[in-house]
Amino acid sequence: MDQRPETLIVGCGNLLRGDDGAGPVLIRRLWDAGLPPGVHCADGGTGGMDVAFQMRGVPNIILIDACNSGSKPGTIFKLPGTEVEQLPPLTGINLHAFRWDHALAFARWLLKDEYPEKITVYLIEASETHVGAPLSASVEKAIEELCGLLLEELRSSSGVAAG
Repeated sequence: MDQRPETLIVGCGNLLRGDDGAGPVLIRRLWDAGLPPGVHCADGGTGGMDVAFQMRGVPNIILIDACNSGSKPGTIFKLPGTEVEQLPPLTGINLHAFRWDHALAFARWLLKDEYPEKITVYLIEASETHVGAPLSASVEKAIEELCGLLLEELRSSSGVAAG
């Protein structure tokens, strides 16, 4: 990125584990649909530490990931970043276990004055997350719904007509 965007959307998750790939799949859908000016997407995959560095100086961050809360598969949750950026216990943490919530806490510590002004987290309740599982129909539907919602919101805030 040569110039910092106004909004960075980061899709987290593992494409090889069925519904856990909801974040990266949604990012690809947004890229295909076309983004308004000032909006960039990043496939955060499973690289939480890289996510922290990509957030530097970007005012608005949107994180998307799958979750397993026991709710109905495909349920979409919207949380302000302030509710989930508290540093989880780091006992036994390694780069393979470094999640987006760790990335938020790490970024707050690392970026200080360059930490984003606003962070919104969208979580999609997963159904199947074992290796080799396909994306479930309920999560596929939630991805389409959230993609449309985000594009509408981003286009209206940037003054770009839907098309």
